[in-house]
Amino acid sequence: MKVLDKCVGCGICVVFCKRRAIRTYGRAIIDKDKCNNCGICVKYCPINAIVLGE
Repeated sequence: MKVLDKCVGCGICVVFCKRRAIRTYGRAIIDKDKCNNCGICVKYCPINAIVLGE
């Protein structure tokens, strides 16, 4: 997963991440060790600021 610069840190991705792999500090930060690339954060991001890939 990759967080784009347009992320506003709304935290919706944090709520939906079942692996608790995302935190927000001004914008979303994904813990690569916890993330399994399921894509749920991509699906629920209201501004499409998270994309699949590095």
